[in-house]
Amino acid sequence: MTPIKTCIVDKSNKKNPVWFMRQAGRYLPEFREIRKENPNFIELCLNKNLTPEITLQPLKRFELDAAIIFSDILMLPYGLGQKVEFKKNYGPSLEDLDLNKLLNVKDEDFTNKLKPVYDAINIVSKDKLVDEKDLFGFIGAPWTIFVYMLNKKSPKLAKDLKNSIFNKIQDKDIQKLLMIIVKFLKIHIKNQIENGASMIQIFDSWAGLLEEESYEDYIYNPTIELVNYTKKLGVPVICFPRNIKNYKKFCAKVNPSAVNIDYEVDPKIIIKEIKIPIQGGLDPKILLSDKDQLKKEANKYLEIFKDHPYIFNLGHGVLPETDPNMVDYLVKLIKDFK
Repeated sequence: MTPIKTCIVDKSNKKNPVWFMRQAGRYLPEFREIRKENPNFIELCLNKNLTPEITLQPLKRFELDAAIIFSDILMLPYGLGQKVEFKKNYGPSLEDLDLNKLLNVKDEDFTNKLKPVYDAINIVSKDKLVDEKDLFGFIGAPWTIFVYMLNKKSPKLAKDLKNSIFNKIQDKDIQKLLMIIVKFLKIHIKNQIENGASMIQIFDSWAGLLEEESYEDYIYNPTIELVNYTKKLGVPVICFPRNIKNYKKFCAKVNPSAVNIDYEVDPKIIIKEIKIPIQGGLDPKILLSDKDQLKKEANKYLEIFKDHPYIFNLGHGVLPETDPNMVDYLVKLIKDFK
């Protein structure tokens, strides 16, 4: 197992560590050139030559403190044999779920199917650009993967839960599916760490769909299992339960190494309620404004968290229409903040 190089959740220096969700990808012209020649997104994620190149592109441009492997949370259902494709102006599209088929997936078959992802992590981990930086691997949280596998596309509203998701599975099969998801997420985590990931982030993109009475079964318990598993492997884990209604309770229950907050939550409340390191918060749309507005909003987060362990990031991923020069300006602003 590759030892941790430098943990950005340990704020041992005075400068704020910074990286961005979706920092590798769609807003960079050099990525767009690659994408033109590689229209199949899943195949691109499985290209062990191009994936490292894409992962390292933002580190060549900006003074970032971490790389995040270019991949997708839906590599998990793909690895389990559920067909996944990405359609232009539509997003992800998954085939019908066959639970019996999932029950027969072998560990080694899953690992072999995603081997190019792990090979790419291994390549990136040995690159000189990440010598003194963290390398993030990541997974989708069990609830979010559960949603995608059943809904077969991105849900739009909470009402989709009943009409489009839970009516597609019998009650007796819900726990079976969650157990399969958790089992193979553990394998996915372990394989990423063994190939050089020094951090794991868990993305619960659809946590906000649920009401609090459902958190225990679908968010807290399965996520706790994965957080504890990752920690036992000696690697810090950051959770991003996007739009969850109670970050304080989530942190108390799940106890990740750090928590990423979304841009809908008030950071002044977060700083009072959460003791563990905090990451993120800035609305990515601010990067589409001007430098004065960007500086004002970025400084707000830096001031609020100046006496608290804080990793600068966004409250969601970098938007496709973002000007790379604005990203460069933001990174320099963060590094110069005192």
